[in-house]
This record gives sequence, structure tokens and C-alpha cells, in this order.
Amino acid sequence: MEEKILILDFGSQYTQLIARRIRELNIYCEILPFNKIPEITSEYVGVILSGSPFSVHDNDSPDINFDSFNNLPVLGICYGAQLIANKNECIVAKSKIREYGRAKLSYVNSESILMKGVELDSDVWMSHGDSITEITDSFQILASTKDVNITSYYLKNKNYFGLQFHPEVTHTVFGRKILDNFAVKICGCSQSWNPERFVEYTINKIRDTVKDDKVVLGLSGGVDSSVAAMLIHKAIGKNLYCVFVDNGLLRKNEFSSVLSSYKNLGLNVIGVDAKQFFYDGLVGKTDPEDKRKSIGKNFIEIFEKEAKKIGDIKWLAQGTIYPDVIESVSVKGPSATIKSHHNVGGLPEKMNLKIIEPLNLLFKDEVRKVGNQLNIPKDILNRHPFPGPGLGIRILGEITEEKVNLLQNADDIYISSLIKNNLYDEVWQAATILLPVKSVGVMGDERTYEYTVVLRAVTSLDGMTADWSRLPNDFLAEVSNNIINKVKGINRVVYDISSKPPATIEWE
Repeated sequence: MEEKILILDFGSQYTQLIARRIRELNIYCEILPFNKIPEITSEYVGVILSGSPFSVHDNDSPDINFDSFNNLPVLGICYGAQLIANKNECIVAKSKIREYGRAKLSYVNSESILMKGVELDSDVWMSHGDSITEITDSFQILASTKDVNITSYYLKNKNYFGLQFHPEVTHTVFGRKILDNFAVKICGCSQSWNPERFVEYTINKIRDTVKDDKVVLGLSGGVDSSVAAMLIHKAIGKNLYCVFVDNGLLRKNEFSSVLSSYKNLGLNVIGVDAKQFFYDGLVGKTDPEDKRKSIGKNFIEIFEKEAKKIGDIKWLAQGTIYPDVIESVSVKGPSATIKSHHNVGGLPEKMNLKIIEPLNLLFKDEVRKVGNQLNIPKDILNRHPFPGPGLGIRILGEITEEKVNLLQNADDIYISSLIKNNLYDEVWQAATILLPVKSVGVMGDERTYEYTVVLRAVTSLDGMTADWSRLPNDFLAEVSNNIINKVKGINRVVYDISSKPPATIEWE
């Protein structure tokens, strides 16, 4: 990759949004913690400093050595802007009131490259407790609001820029334009990064890294593991061994349908029926973490057994994507962290496998674009995310085979109805949850005392935040009626209208 923007994270809730906005400009970027600044090679063309919950005056506030940037253009956002100012003899002071929410630009220096095309009186989004109150003659003010005089600046002798507001959030009307100005006009990015180039680059990198070694990958049937498998397959062919484990917690008929869907892709797939093994390990467990650990531990045991059968495995491949890496505070390169929903507790050391994660620099929507470039079938590519523990975290309380069957049948009606009514692709993720709650119902002349299920559907880009889907009332009524009439043991259906945050997408 010829060029990239380095984003240094100081702990802001918006850091991933910065990366997303840069990627949307067809520019490659990477997020690293502020204390993990890499060697600045010729690939780097610019640096963005994120916001932070810290104040520059805190004793333990994050700090960096600006000399390491080798005179690259730097854009400081919120805390990043305050840090630049503070290190260059400006005054950063506690705001009289915390400045949070919309503000309007009362002054814009339209001659400046950074602010080119930004309109006066347009909205920007503030979120800071400190303000830059005084600057030296080396600084030039580029924008102001009614309450914040130094809303944006340019440090002339350093080619450093600062913004007190957040251009990465949609509330800042010309935020995308500002980031475009910085990345393209100031840093000189060519905007050439796309899925096709990523595929070519990644296949060559895998081939050079793995060579003739054998690689094992745990398939889930989902987007991430499927795209990772196809990338590795393109690189090393039959030296990739895919293992798909039926843990008894998959959706209805999923084991057979997933195996069938991979037949035409040329992948070397081993299917393992381990339902009873997982059920036995879950007896008596009601705590969500205990269930996850049991599922993870048993997955490792099965996976290790299958890897030994193959023999001479040198690499473990995973479908880890960029949000997983960022959240675990991992750095670039093969991550040493194994996703908890796949392998809670980590791999046994005796397996001694090296890790390869070909998607660990991509967001979920980018993974789908890469999958499309690889001609992966739409039924795999557009499949909703499905958690590693599967229905194990959608059955609250103890898991039994009877409860799994109930949930599978109810969920099958729900998902099939979404597909039938052309609603499946409008939803980012849909799920059915079985509650450990029974309630009274009336069916015909009989009273029933049966389980309740929750229908969940959300819209999202990458799962980091999500809003509940406004599915049609008539549709929900039909699904509810079908579940109650066709699944004996369920007599009540409710719909979850909570968003993330504060609620998570999954219930456990």
C-alpha cells in the first residue's frame, strides 16, 4: 500500500468514526494507540490526532513526541488540537461550561486549504471541556464560533492544523469536506484505495508469509470467516483446511446448509457434529460468562482434535475485523488476541500456531465489498452477523436441547418471514431471544403456560452503534401469530425497541 494516514488514538469515543470517514474517501488509514507510534516510513503521508476524555493539564494525560512525524502534515481534533497548542506556547484553559453539541461557524477563513468550501453559519459538533484561549503569532485562526474564538487554526511553520470540533460526526455539516481537504489537498492522497487493490495486496502478502505451510481456519458460515477463507484459499489453495463445528447452537438446518453453500467455492471444508458434547458441557450453567467459557473451551478442544488429524498445521487463520482489533487495543499486524466469541480462554500453548488475520484492517462493510470482489455468493455475503456462541447467548438461563429446538423453530419463522417480505437486507442483524419466563395464555378453550420469545432487529453500519428497526406492525403481527401457532411451547412474542447504546445488540 503506497500511502496511508496514521490516526493516533487518545481514547476518544469518535476515533473509529475518523477512520471510517477517511476510508470513505478511498484513502487507506490505520488507528494505533498514541503510545504505539510506528516508524514513519514513506508510506505515511499524514497524521490525525484524535480527541480524548483527558485534559492536557491532567498529570497522566496522553503525550507524544511530535519530532517522530518527520514533518508530515498533522490534523489535531479536539484534544489533539489542544495538545498541539499546549506544546507550542499557547494557552489551553478549562472552559467555564463544557461545550457540547451543535454550534455555528461565525467566521471561516475560506482562503485556507483546510476550510476551502466550508460555509459560514454551518453547524459543527463540539465536545470538549478545555478551550484554546490564546495563540502565538505562529498560529493563524481559520474558524470561529460565537463562543469559541479559536475553533480552528493553522500552525504556519509546522504545517499543523487544529479543530476544536469533530469533523468526523455527521452533525458537522462540512466535516467530510474538511477531512477531504486535509487528506487530499494537504497530504496529497491519491484516493486509490479500493477492494480490488486490497484483494491483490492481501493475497500476495499471505502467499509470501505462509509459503507452503498448512493453515487451519474455523468457519462459522458468516461473512468474516467466509471472506477470510476465500482470500487465503486464493493464496495457498488446498493448504487451507476449514473446520465447521456444529455446536448444537446453530440456527435451524444451518449445519447442512452452510456445508452445502461452500461446496461450489472450492474450499476444503471439514464438518464436525459435536452437538451432544457441547450440550453436556452446558448442563447446569446459567451465568452468561460461564456459558461462553464452556462453549469456548469445548470449541478449542474439538478444533485442536481436528487440527491434529490434519497434521503439520503451522498457522491458525481468523476472521478478526478492525473493530475487534481496536477494541482489544491490539496493534497492526497479526494480532495475538483471539476473539473471545470464538476461543474464550485462548488456544492451548501446545498447539504452537502462528496467527494470520487477513481482515484485521477492515470494517464490516468493507469486508462485504471485498467479498463481492471475490465473487462470494450473496446468501453468504449478505448474511446477518451471528455470534460465535450462537443461540447459547440467545437462550437466557440454562441451555437444554428442548429450548434450542424451540428457539430454532421460532427464529426460522422470523428470519424466513424477513426474507419473504424483502425486509432481510434492510436489517443489519435480526435475532430471536428465548426468555426464562413462562406466562399464561389462552389457545382455543385451553389455558397455556409457556415460554416468551423476543424479536430483535437493528440497523447499523458496523455494529459499534445500532438503532432498533422500525419493522411494519402488520409484519410483526404476522410473525407473532405464526410463532405462537406453529411452535408448541411458546405463547407470547414481544419486540425489542432498545438501541445500542445503552442496550447491546445481543442479550447476553
